[in-house]
Amino acid sequence: MAAVTRRVLDNFLDADGRLTTVPRRRAKRLIVLDHIAQRFEPGRTYPEREVDAILSGFHPDHAALRRYLVDEDFLTRDANVYWRSGGTFDV
Repeated sequence: MAAVTRRVLDNFLDADGRLTTVPRRRAKRLIVLDHIAQRFEPGRTYPEREVDAILSGFHPDHAALRRYLVDEDFLTRDANVYWRSGGTFDV
């Protein structure tokens, strides 16, 4: 993991991996969103309820996180079904 990415995550995630605050600056927010997107398995679909459950583990405002992930193309939504469509992938 790059040093910049580690620094941003250290600044915005607590020791338990929960988001302390959503970064205002887009560049930092993208790093955090990419980290969160890693919780979604590529090629799998998720009902909205399951997406919310996963995101609630990061922050109480799971709806805002969901919106950020969709708006920034980390997740795609169709008829309340979501799938991972962006972010970094381990190969």
